[in-house]
Amino acid sequence: MSTSSRLVVLFMSVILLGLGGKTKAQLSSTFYDTTCPNATSVVRSVLTQAQRNDDGVAARLIRLHFHDCFVNGCDASILLDNAPGIESEKDAVPNTSIGGTEVVDDIKAALENVCPGVVSCADILAIASEISVVLTGGPTWNVVLGRRDSRTANRAGAESSIPSPFRGLADIQDKFTDVGLDNTDLVALSGAHTFGKARCVSFRDRLYNFSSTGNPDPTLDLTYLATLRQSCPNGGNGNTVVDLDPETPNGFDNSYFTNLQNNRGLLQSDQELFSTSGSTVAIVNQFGNSQSAFFTSFAQSMINMGNISPLTGTNGEIRSDCKRVN
Repeated sequence: MSTSSRLVVLFMSVILLGLGGKTKAQLSSTFYDTTCPNATSVVRSVLTQAQRNDDGVAARLIRLHFHDCFVNGCDASILLDNAPGIESEKDAVPNTSIGGTEVVDDIKAALENVCPGVVSCADILAIASEISVVLTGGPTWNVVLGRRDSRTANRAGAESSIPSPFRGLADIQDKFTDVGLDNTDLVALSGAHTFGKARCVSFRDRLYNFSSTGNPDPTLDLTYLATLRQSCPNGGNGNTVVDLDPETPNGFDNSYFTNLQNNRGLLQSDQELFSTSGSTVAIVNQFGNSQSAFFTSFAQSMINMGNISPLTGTNGEIRSDCKRVN
């Protein structure tokens, strides 16, 4: 190879290395230290008051962050309303019961008062998720920041990319693999169902007609089945909500995993983590037997999820209103 050819190869290698490390290098826990040093405190203040008024806020904010990151990365596209050229992801089937956006708007307004045009909506979701977990008894983690907001939404992507409570384990594993997450991330992040609620429509088939058999899901504990049938009668209101974790519904702990071990997972996608043979069973047992192991893995998996394809540098924008582009 000639000297000039070697120089071209070396030059291209440097470029590729720079591109590969660009996103991670631009996300930093100190990103707002000079431009908005009180950003996290502002988020915490608004969220603490919101949590006092509604103990379901924390779970809804985690869900927003999750559903956002699985569609084109963590870019706050889920927050955009319908507008010319924008089909809102809020109207996608997996997001029809999404909540928490009003709290995000309150946080954004508070931040705009002290640091106008600085903190992105995508970073608000990341910060609010960590604070929500801590406020309900869960672990803390180092939230890296510097994401920017998208200028568009992807409703079709929301329909196809967000894991469904009705699908089997293999399908859900594929969706996690598609965004660079592994089985430990899958099980750990599913543990966020240790708080929050689900509508009857999202699991009623398990109670009466699982997989069109005319019978309940055989993996359901019979006592739990009877309790759920009282809350969600066949033909009843599909929008009635039930606690995802019947033991400690508003606290962040590892009881979600002990529920799975006892065949008391509410959603099909939950129970399959334990009832379907494979590598997820051992992870469920690990987390069910050790809350500290769950907390450690959950924190790392939230960091991993928050790193999915963020917009950085000059890509995207910093919205002044999370519901619409500037």
